[in-house]
Order: sequence, then C-alpha cells, then structure tokens
Amino acid sequence: MAQISPKLLIPDSFQVSRDDITGQLGLIWELIKTPLIVPLLKLGVYVCLAMSLMLFMERVYMGIVIILVKLFWKKPDKRYKYEPIQDDEELGTSNFPVVLVQIPMFNEKEVYKISIGAACGLSWPADRLVIQVLDDSTDPGIKLLVEQECQRWASKGVNVTYQIRENRTGYKAGALKEGLKRSYVKHCEYVAIIDADFRPDPDFLRRSIPFLVHNPDIALVQARWRFVNADECLLTRMQEMSLDYHFTVEQEVGSATHAFFGFNGTAGIWRIAAINEAGGWKDRTTVEDMDLAVRASLRGWKFVYLGDLQVKSELPSTFKAFRFQQHRWSCGPANLFRKMVWEIIQNKKVKFWKKVYVIYSFFFVRKIIAHMVTFSFYCVVLPLTILVPEVKVPIWGAVYIPSVITILNSVGTPRSIHLLFYWILFENVMSLHRTKATLIGLLEAGRANEWVVTEKLGDAVKKAAEAAKNKTNAKAPRRFRFKFTDRLNTLELGFAAFLFLCGCYDFVHGKNNYFVYLFLQTITFFITGIGYVGTII
Repeated sequence: MAQISPKLLIPDSFQVSRDDITGQLGLIWELIKTPLIVPLLKLGVYVCLAMSLMLFMERVYMGIVIILVKLFWKKPDKRYKYEPIQDDEELGTSNFPVVLVQIPMFNEKEVYKISIGAACGLSWPADRLVIQVLDDSTDPGIKLLVEQECQRWASKGVNVTYQIRENRTGYKAGALKEGLKRSYVKHCEYVAIIDADFRPDPDFLRRSIPFLVHNPDIALVQARWRFVNADECLLTRMQEMSLDYHFTVEQEVGSATHAFFGFNGTAGIWRIAAINEAGGWKDRTTVEDMDLAVRASLRGWKFVYLGDLQVKSELPSTFKAFRFQQHRWSCGPANLFRKMVWEIIQNKKVKFWKKVYVIYSFFFVRKIIAHMVTFSFYCVVLPLTILVPEVKVPIWGAVYIPSVITILNSVGTPRSIHLLFYWILFENVMSLHRTKATLIGLLEAGRANEWVVTEKLGDAVKKAAEAAKNKTNAKAPRRFRFKFTDRLNTLELGFAAFLFLCGCYDFVHGKNNYFVYLFLQTITFFITGIGYVGTII
C-alpha cells in the first residue's frame, strides 16, 4: 500500500514553516482576544475593583472606629463592673473561684516546659487552681518527658494532671472537650486555655477573672499575644506586622462595638457554662476556637478583649510551618462561614446590625475578600492587563486604594514601617496560599479539614547558635544534609516566571511602568519559591 503523506492530513491553511508558527499563534490570539479575552478580563477588573472598594471601606471604617475607641470609649474596666479579687484572711481562699487551666499539646519537645512552668507559676491559690496537660503526642519519648515535667511540678504541691487519649479524634477540639469531661474539673467555673508555646505572666488570672466573676453576661476574656521571637528573622517580622493589626484594631473594635470577636484559640479564659450552652467544642472545621465564639455570641454572650493584658508566645519561623498555619487559618473560617451563615441569618437573639457585622465584616470581607482580592488583582488580573492593553485599570484602583489600605494596616507595628514595602510583596505571595485555602474551605474540598500542628522551635535555634560559638568547649552541632529540591515550592516559582514575562513585556511595550512592581514581586516569589525564607532547619 502506498505510504500516505502526513501533509495530506493537514489543511493547506496550516502548511506553514516553523518560522510561521509564531505568526499563526499571533493570529489565533488576535481572533479570540476581542470577542473572548477582553470581555473576561474587563469583568475580572470590575470584580477586583469592587472587592478592593469593599476592603478599602472596611479598613477606613475600622480606622475611624479605633480612633474613636482610643479617644472616647471607656476602657474595659470602666465599661464593665470590675473589682480585683482580694486575699481575705477570714474567708481564706473561698472567695476565689476554681479555675481550670488546659494546656493542649502535640509532640511539643522544644516548648512543653514553657507553658507548664508558666501555668504552674500563676498567682492563684493552689487549692483553687487545676492544671490539665492534654498531651496528644505520638512520640513515646516526648510523652515521657511531658509526664515527668508534670510529676516534677506535682511534687511541689501544684495540682497538675497529665492527661492522654487513645486517639487524636477531633484534634485540639477533641482534646479540650475530653478534658472538660473529667470528674475532677466538674467544680471548676472557668477555663483558661494556654497553647504549648505560650507563657502567661503570674498575674494573668488575677487581671482577667474579675471580669467574668462580676459580669455574668460575659463568656470570654481574651488577652493579646506578644511575640518573643519577632526579631528572629524577616519572616517573623512580617507575621508580627499582620498580627499586630489584628490585635490592635480588629479585636479592639469588635470588643468595643459589638462585644464580639473571634477567640484566638489560646491566651483566653472562658466561662464553662457558656461553652456548654453553646454546644461545647466541635471539630467540624479547623477553627474550633472561632466556631465556639460565633455560637456563643449567637446565644447572647459577650466577649471582652484586654489589649493591655499580654501573653508571650512564639511565631512560626520556618516557611513550611507558616504555610501550614496560614492554610488552616484561611481554610477554616471560609468553611465555617459556609456552615454557619444561614444559622446566623435565622438567629433571633442578636440584633440586626450585629448580624451584619458578623456576616459582612467579620467573615465575608476579612476572611474571604481580603485574601482573594490581593491575589486575584495584583498577581493575576493586573499583570494580564499588560498583555491586553485594551483593558485599562484606573489609577485609583491600582495605586491609591492599595496604598491607603497598606498604610492603615501598618498602624499596629510602627517599628516596622520601614519594612512596609517588602511586607506588601510578601503578603501578595502568601495570598496565593490563602486564596487556595479559602476556596478549599468554601467548596469543602479535600484538604478542608487538614490539621497540621504548627512547628515550634523554642530555644533550639538559640542553643544551636550558642553551641556553634563554643566549639572549643563542646562538640560542634551536627550538620544535616538535605536536597535542594526539598525546599522548592513550584507554585511560587511558576508565578515568578509568569510575572517576569509580564514585566518584560511591560518594559518593552507598556506605558504605565508596572514592570517596576512586577520585577520586585517576581524576586519575592522566586526567593520564596527556592525556600530561602525564614529559619532554615
């Protein structure tokens, strides 16, 4: 049979040389650009501008309210009935309520002593304090160390109990729920929750418990986090900037205006009766703390945030740990919003404006829009408009609004204002992961309930540095070898390539000088993509 030439199977219009392939692709691009690409990209610009305006108005509103709160609002000890609990020689310790301190932990080798020691050092009558170490560790060696530390404090007369479970069902929520079922805590009125890397000062309970004792409608007293390793590396400085805004503005405004905010999961004291009335701890999302807070608020309970009551804690200093934490913190709220939005709408116990605040401000803008607009606008839509000059982004949307939002975000950490520009670039990188996690939570996809405990290094880095300095007196620390590919993050590298191409095109053909931003953003994506962010273990 005669051999069939492949040319017979290809239309004449496509019989082109390799040199003409680029021309053919250009022709196809021109054919689909006007009827398809331009309308879709315009729609994307309009949607992103709408989300930017929503976020802008939210930030301006929060900024105005926080100024009013600082200038005119009464402080918590003036807004609510507050009277310190005094020692009484006649009554003894009976005027002090019995407080349970729960310390959940999971393989916390580097920090377990910190939280246990801080809890055992609280200034509270020993016979009115129950400390419960909830150890879900899977490493037998670590479990033994934690148990021995509990025994050491118990031998000093501290009422500390080491508690383990047969499985990790429900993760942290399951451990806290199981702890409240123990018979020896039935007489406790309040529960303070302290994560393994947190170290409250001795007066922590004395400054917070009176709000609960004298105000029966208050369910939660939340303290502010203060970070002991904020200066460890640039990654921790970036986190400090984001979290300081959260505590300085968001928590303060929520407490002052609606007596509602999201429980931060630690450094807080709950009224146990409020936990039980709200339905107890639930493990349906990865934000069991926020879940409980919303349910308790819908039943009319009030929350108090104490900005001047600070608890020392540790920030994740490795990029891997930070990414897992951000996935949980972004996916969980979106998933909770999906599960609770209708329940909030139907609720009869809270006022209409509080519902608006919880649904629109607390959930929709802060937990969903804030992540999605940052990534979609500045990492996708804006770069694409460079390739499609027919689509314009107004200067107020591309420059002015983001600048105001950024300045308002910086009020929480004035000492880091010189890092503001790099913080923007880094937040844009993290918005990739936050957007992905938010969509997973909204759609309740595969990783919606993924729980990875945030790795804490404690003093491990400091000890390694000290050991390195004292080589003459001690053996040098063993150097671990690892493959370079283990640190690569392909998503970041992919976006670095995309933004670099867009920047090159804008440098050659553009008129808006976006290439300056695009090249800087490319560098940030690239550095993150090769894993040179944070502490490298």
